[in-house]
Amino acid sequence: MDVADVVVVVSAAVLIAGLGWFFFGPRRARTALIEGGMQRVEVTVRGGYSPDVIKVRQGVPVELVFDRQESGECTSRVVFPDLRVSAGVPAYARTTVHLSRRCERRPTR
Repeated sequence: MDVADVVVVVSAAVLIAGLGWFFFGPRRARTALIEGGMQRVEVTVRGGYSPDVIKVRQGVPVELVFDRQESGECTSRVVFPDLRVSAGVPAYARTTVHLSRRCERRPTR
């Protein structure tokens, strides 16, 4: 093995470690701001969701404002199946989704 081979192997290992950290590393959660008894979070949609993790307080209604800055089909809808919420998110527009219902836990079998 010569120097070029070692450089390629080390570069590949660093790249794989970087990708692993990007996809599986810890994520920072943004905490919702409480305004007038309602938690509010603004989510930017552009090639993904930012922030991608949101912390909210249990028992307080949540208002998510999606600012969609793209026209891709895969981000045209936001769905929270456990809360029975499904909302269209038009391209290049701001859409507000209210989450005020409690999530009832289904019995596990």
